[in-house]
Amino acid sequence: QVQLVESGVGLVQAGGSLRLSCAASGRTFSTYAMGWFRQAPGKDRELVARISRNGISTYYANSVKGRFTISRDNAKNTMYLQMDSLKPEDTAVYYCAADRALIVGQNEADYWGQGTQVTVSS
Repeated sequence: QVQLVESGVGLVQAGGSLRLSCAASGRTFSTYAMGWFRQAPGKDRELVARISRNGISTYYANSVKGRFTISRDNAKNTMYLQMDSLKPEDTAVYYCAADRALIVGQNEADYWGQGTQVTVSS
């Protein structure tokens, strides 16, 4: 089992940048595929980005491609989401997730963080 804790500054102006971190407990972080999801008010949760166990393979939703970068440091048991050129529509609660499968699914994962609010003002 793994416990996930997100962190990152929550309020930024449009066009700005923000980096989220997800710290994982345990010694088996490198055996989990990881991902970032978000959920805006009144909308379904969506997969933003995901990364393979070794960090080589990544996927981005079209809405964030070219602006967000997902990465992980297995030595530090931490995953990151660098968010640049932020837009008001990026406002949401962001969740990190871990899965024992090869990749994190589009709609589900084995373990979830508690979520962190990101607000982008116009």
